[in-house]
This record gives sequence, structure tokens and C-alpha cells, in this order.
Amino acid sequence: MTIEVRVPQLPESVADATLVSWHKKPGDSVVRDENLVDLETDKVVLEVPAPVAGVLKEIRLSDGTTVTSGQILAIIEEGAAAVPGASAPAILAASSGATAAAKDTVAKGAVAKDSAAKDTVTDGAKPDTAGGKLSPAAKRVAEENRVDPKTVSGSGRDGRVSKSDVVNYLTTKDAASPGSAPAAAAGPAAKAPAQFVPPSSARTARAEQRVPMTRLRARIAERMVQAQATQALLTSFNEVDLKSVNELRARYKDPFEKQHGVKLGFMSFFVKACVEALKKFPAVNASVDGNDIVYHEYFDVGVAVSTDRGLIVPVLRDADLLSYADIEKSIANFASRARAGSITIEELTGGTFTITNGGVFGSLMSTPIVNSPQSAILGMHKIQDRAMVIDGQVVVRPMMYVALTYDHRIIDGREAVQFLVTVKQCLEDPARMVLHV
Repeated sequence: MTIEVRVPQLPESVADATLVSWHKKPGDSVVRDENLVDLETDKVVLEVPAPVAGVLKEIRLSDGTTVTSGQILAIIEEGAAAVPGASAPAILAASSGATAAAKDTVAKGAVAKDSAAKDTVTDGAKPDTAGGKLSPAAKRVAEENRVDPKTVSGSGRDGRVSKSDVVNYLTTKDAASPGSAPAAAAGPAAKAPAQFVPPSSARTARAEQRVPMTRLRARIAERMVQAQATQALLTSFNEVDLKSVNELRARYKDPFEKQHGVKLGFMSFFVKACVEALKKFPAVNASVDGNDIVYHEYFDVGVAVSTDRGLIVPVLRDADLLSYADIEKSIANFASRARAGSITIEELTGGTFTITNGGVFGSLMSTPIVNSPQSAILGMHKIQDRAMVIDGQVVVRPMMYVALTYDHRIIDGREAVQFLVTVKQCLEDPARMVLHV
């Protein structure tokens, strides 16, 4: 009995997907729920499992095809056994043949180009018997300027005349002519410097590779450009002394990990600090909808996670109600699942504010771009020991620059600066986050 493998029902906000890669080929045995193919949407990669056990009889669509909900991807022969040496269908064979042909064409082109380059070098090295010991380039310049080759002194080996020798001859001749400037007539003309000829590259071919953007990368690009084009973005900066946070983490890291099964990181402190600041300055937690400002009375904080496919932003729902352990566990779970491609679209949807940490890559300062339709984003950066003056004394403290990029249409500079000051105060005196002051 043959069973059709179809594109699963895509979320309402996703119109189509791209077939990324097949994990099986026709003739292979498959087991129920085994992943057959990956489909990439604007936000996540979806796996299409085998509905039954059997043999993959036919693949209907090849890699790179755009697909929609319900479209047939493949046919499985339920309960059948794999046939050794079964060949792939014509569509895949043709694709492989095309790829091989393309590689062959490129290889032949490279060989031809290399051969042509060698011929050029060889030709350029041949002596010009018709006009004396002139290089081809020197002969061409001499003919264009009607110069008798016999009147040009060669600086090359065995008196060979180069292009620069002809150019120098012309320069000297022009300087000594009656129409030259008075300064030139005052004395013998100086010999012009020889033309610099860079050494030839040892590389025979300068390769380039053109690949289409993934759907996620294209979506990221679209959203970034949209944010820049539709919002009045401005960035304010401040710096935070993380000595108190470091001391807390050092003091409680072992009992915290033992009790909760997760490490106590920096992100939970920053999430809590931002929530306190968002409560005081609701415009930073708001968004623009047409001519209206929507004030969100909840705090869904997105935390940017870097993956091989690009940056995604899973959301901590009701972050104000989460404990430090809840936040750390959620972030660790998001990160591992995001890199494995198993995070859901629902977990990436929404969010009222975003935090991104460029410090893990060594960034000392940056201006992050708002995750539209949100109105603000906080950028964390590298922690660096710096000399600070505190109470008249120079001391070394672990400092971090923080940046708030915000939509100036609804957030005033005063609010942005005071938001950052509140974040700074909460992190430099973490008791404020417990007492909510």
C-alpha cells in the first residue's frame, strides 16, 4: 500500500516553506516517525517524519523547492523491504548530472584560463625581432607615439627595451622641447621614475561562490531594513559596574546549581533589571500600531540567540513572574533547541522588548537594531576590567557598556536615559530588584 508524505499544516502566519534537504533517497528503508526531510520557514526548520514504516518509493520534489501546506513530497511503500542498489529517480539523477556538468565546465574554464595566462606570459617574454630587442608593450607604445626604437636606450638584460624605457624617453623628449615650461628649460630634464609593475599573482583563478539566502536570513534582512526604514531609531549608552553581581554569583553559584540544576548566569540579572525599568517607563515596553500607541501591561522579553542559520529571538513570557532559576532554565533550553532547529514558531512570536548580548563574541560597544514591531532593544557587551574613580580612589572594576536603541517616535530621550540609569542601578545594587525600589 502506498502512502503519501505531505507538507504539514503550516502556521497561519507562514505562507510557504523551502525544502532544504532530504535525509533519505528512493529505495531506502524508513521507520515510522523518522525524519525524512527538512523544511525551512521564515523562522524555524520543520522536520517531516515518516507516517509509516516501509520503503521510500518516490521523491516528488527536489531540494530548494518552495512548498505549501498539503503538497505531496514523496511516496512510501508501506511494509516493503529495501531493494539493494535501488537507484534515485530521474529528477535527482538529472540534478546530480547537472551538478557534475557544472563542475566539469568550471574545471575546464579554469584550465583554459590558466593556459591562456601561460600563453600571455610566454608571448610577453619573446624578443621582438622586427624592431630590435623590444617587449611587445614597448613596441606598441613606440608605434603609437612614432618613436624610432633605435633612439631608445634599453635598461633590461642585454639592452632590452621595456615599456618604461619608451615612456621615460617620451617624458625626457617632451621636457626638452621648445614648448616646455621655463623651469624645464633651465637645466637638463630629470629622468622620470620607472613605472611600478606589481608582481604577477601566483593564483591562476580567483573563485567566487554565489548561494541564495536561506529563508531565515532573508527574513532577518527584511525585518532589519524595515525597522530602519519605518522607525526613528536612536541609541543611548551607559556603563555598569558588575562587581556586586559577580560577588553574588560567586557566593551562590554552587548552591544555586545544586538546587536548580542550572548555572546562575548574567542574563537572569539583566532580564530582572530590564523588567524593573520597563515598569517605570511603560513607553519602552510599548509599540506603534498605525496612529496608536499600544501599551503592553505584560512583560514578554525576547532573548536573542545566535545559531548557524542566523539570529533568532525566543520569548520569555511574563518575565516579571519568573524566578532567576526559571529564566536561566528557559534560556538554556531555548539555546540548545534553537541550535538543533527544534524551536517552535510560537516561541519566537510576539515579545514586547528584546535583550541581545554581543559580549559573548567580544563586542565592546554596538548599536543594536530594534526587533520590529517592538520599540526598544537593550544591547549587552563584553565585561572588561577598567580603572574607575570611586570615592576619590582609583580602583579596578568589571565594567560593561550597555546600549538602548529605541524608537524616538514614542520614546523620548529622557525616558531612554532614565531607563538605562534604572538598569544600571538595579545591577549595581541587586537588592533593588528584590525590594522593587
